[in-house]
Amino acid sequence: MTQTLGITIARDGARLKAVLALPVPSPVEAMMLGKTPEEVAELMPRLFNLCGMAQGLAVRLATGLETAGCDPRREILRDHLSKLCLRWPALIEHDPMPLPADWSKGGAALQRWIWGGARPARLADWLSSGAGISPLLAAIAERFAPGEAVADLPDLSQPLSMVPQENSAAGRVRDADLMRQAEARYGRGPLWRALGRVVDLDRMCFDAPPARRIAPGVASVAAARGAYTLQVRLNGGRVSALTRITPTDHLTVPGGMLQRSLETLPAEKASLASLVVDILDPCVPVLMREVADA
Repeated sequence: MTQTLGITIARDGARLKAVLALPVPSPVEAMMLGKTPEEVAELMPRLFNLCGMAQGLAVRLATGLETAGCDPRREILRDHLSKLCLRWPALIEHDPMPLPADWSKGGAALQRWIWGGARPARLADWLSSGAGISPLLAAIAERFAPGEAVADLPDLSQPLSMVPQENSAAGRVRDADLMRQAEARYGRGPLWRALGRVVDLDRMCFDAPPARRIAPGVASVAAARGAYTLQVRLNGGRVSALTRITPTDHLTVPGGMLQRSLETLPAEKASLASLVVDILDPCVPVLMREVADA
């Protein structure tokens, strides 16, 4: 059964107070016990249609299996483009955009489509240019003043720890010059996070997603929403324990990105909460409920 993330938003003076009712943890880990690493690596992509390749690659890296042909780049391209072309335009009452031709190949043509030419040097100039997908990003920027719906968290340094951390696509491209410009002007709010998808999409035109074996039995792999980290323990060649920490886990942890972003959204802009949540993108259905006051 699909679990739902419940969010109750109450007005607390000029700000909002967000209370999260988290979904029941997935039974996936228990399903993998007693299986061989090969079996788990084959099962993971079948269980997750959005990020299955990334999770399968994490299993292979953690357990030392062959990783050739296991590349989550297409998943990331697809998910970023579905947000930029379909989902976000619908939420801001813009016309949807057709996906660019041959998008799954990445490359220079997709890169030109993103920016409407060469990658810009100045974010403000690009947002006002009308080039590429700048009208969408400009529309998001117009809806939030600097400092609104922001979550300024430590960078992801403890991927297996359930503490508030910046586990997102924006977080992994945070040092890009355009990202620094967005953060300096607006903070780590909706524009910074939406731009993070764009900058990450640009990088994926040519580069493979980051993936690494952190330690024996532990691996971290990039996906569209952030990094999946997997810890696998084996006994007699079979899985005796498996821990998965997902971007949604870090997003919804108390005091994490989702809660902080909603609680820094002014109460008079509560109608934008659904857009904020979709840009943050928890990988579960969301039920939003608003009450008059805290």
